[in-house]
Amino acid sequence: MTEKRIVITEFGTYAYPDPCKNIFSRFFSYFKGVEVTDNALVNVYPVGEDYYACTETNFITKINPDTLETIKQVDLCKYVSVNGATAHPHVENDGTVYNIGNCFGKNFALAYNIIRIPPLQADKEDPMNKSEVVVQFPCSDRFKPSYVHSFGLTSNYIVFVETPVKINLLKFLSSWSLWGANYMDCFESNETMGVWLHVAEKKKGRLLNIKYRTSAFNLFHHINTYEDNGFLIVDLCTWKGFEFVYNYLYLANLRANWDEVKRQAEKAPQPEARRYVLPLNIDKSDTGKNLVTLPYTTATATLRSDETIWLEPEVIFSGPRHAFEFPQINYKKYGGKPYTYTYGLGLNHFVPDRLCKLNVKTKETWVWQEPDSYPSEPIFVSHPDALEEDDGVVLSIVISPGAGPKPAYLLILNAKDMSEVARAEVEVNIPVTFHGLFKRA
Repeated sequence: MTEKRIVITEFGTYAYPDPCKNIFSRFFSYFKGVEVTDNALVNVYPVGEDYYACTETNFITKINPDTLETIKQVDLCKYVSVNGATAHPHVENDGTVYNIGNCFGKNFALAYNIIRIPPLQADKEDPMNKSEVVVQFPCSDRFKPSYVHSFGLTSNYIVFVETPVKINLLKFLSSWSLWGANYMDCFESNETMGVWLHVAEKKKGRLLNIKYRTSAFNLFHHINTYEDNGFLIVDLCTWKGFEFVYNYLYLANLRANWDEVKRQAEKAPQPEARRYVLPLNIDKSDTGKNLVTLPYTTATATLRSDETIWLEPEVIFSGPRHAFEFPQINYKKYGGKPYTYTYGLGLNHFVPDRLCKLNVKTKETWVWQEPDSYPSEPIFVSHPDALEEDDGVVLSIVISPGAGPKPAYLLILNAKDMSEVARAEVEVNIPVTFHGLFKRA
């Protein structure tokens, strides 16, 4: 505020240059490294007894979970070899945290590291000090890593989906530092690669030498991943095609009239929730055959003569310009395991106007929706004495800008039928939220 200008480049806005610096001083500052945002507005997760707010850079912010006050900024680069990390780590029931971030691998080529932060030990030392890289996935393009937002994890395997949405590293370093650009300016699409899926053994840290391939899509959120009789089932919220869907989310587009918003959405990659099935045991004599033998899915995996496995998905949710996004499950009990239900935010031409429950086995859906109400990510909270997977409630922050003096509220739904249980209204404006968690008092 004191500078009266944007001083740190964000995802879609670049920092205005210091008027006291000319092009030459900015050129020399390039060699000191890029100053990236510490605006940790995307998610919150626990490490040991601490809580951290995060975005998608190397900086996370330790917070007081009771007062939400900032305690300190933490640079992940000081603990593990990553240039940044996702805002969707996996947190196991014992407190172990897994995350993924890009890094410089062998021969100065880019790669993706899976990092592990152990739970709090008897010595009470900060678990961050014991962080380690457990496995490294290679990058399909030496200087253009794919945009990574989340990944899959089971008891025994790690699944990384490498999409055709790429970050041009050279452009990122040069144009941002010298003449001003933002994250979005550095994205480009590889129109020919499709999607590559990589699998590693979690405990051994060993890559599986199996080349899974499928047609192009954008990916932000994994729904769940689990093992079943020699197969990995990977459920994803996808956007069809290689073009980056964020290209259609500029504020100017969303501020247009409703007809223009719909027109833009119709040109954008179309959403589908999909199930992919990855066979783990490959026999070369099965070339040309569908290797999937599970009776409950129509997904296929065909072994090709070049030893790649071509995947075709089962669509578990699809609607005209309606996305099932920001998925949540009963994670504590069913994360990485066979499951039935997922909860999501329904996007109508990119506008969040409903909350959805999806049965991934039968494809049955339940919906909560009210006029002029815009919910956020649904957070599932299990009943303390739950007997079934969906025994609990769903929480969501809802914005109602046309509803009078109370423009926002916390909505509580019955997780079984998505009927309203209660709402807690507030007399303040609440910004649109991304992700969060439920912490018991």
